[in-house]
Amino acid sequence: MKKILLLFVLLFSITAFSQEKTENEVFETVDKAATFEAGISSFRNEFAKNVDIKKVLGKGTFRTVMTFVVEKDGTISELKASGENQSFNEQAVKAMKKIKTKWSPAKKDGTTVRSRFRFPAAINI
Repeated sequence: MKKILLLFVLLFSITAFSQEKTENEVFETVDKAATFEAGISSFRNEFAKNVDIKKVLGKGTFRTVMTFVVEKDGTISELKASGENQSFNEQAVKAMKKIKTKWSPAKKDGTTVRSRFRFPAAINI
C-alpha cells in the first residue's frame, strides 16, 4: 500500500511541475507575435523620448539590443540591455521602464503565452 501511495504522489508531483513549467514557459517562436498596442513606431518614439542622453558617457554611435518578456497580461519583465556602452545600456533600461502602455501578448495555438521580444536601439551622440 505504501508503494502505491508513493507512486501516486510521485506521478502527481511530476504532473504538477510539468504544468507549472508550461504555464511559465517563455516562447521564442509563436503563431502571433506580441505587439505594442499603439504600434512599434510609437514604442520606438516613446523609448527615444525617455532616454536621458546627458547620462550616456562617450561620443559616437552606440548600439544595444533590449530583450524582455511580454507577459500574458501585456506587461514586460526580465528586461536586459546588451551593448558595448554600459551607460547607454543603463539609460535604455530606465527608458523602457518609463513606458507604461501595455503590449498585446503573443499567441501560440490560440492561447496567450509569455514571449521573448528583442528591440535593437541605437543612439548617436
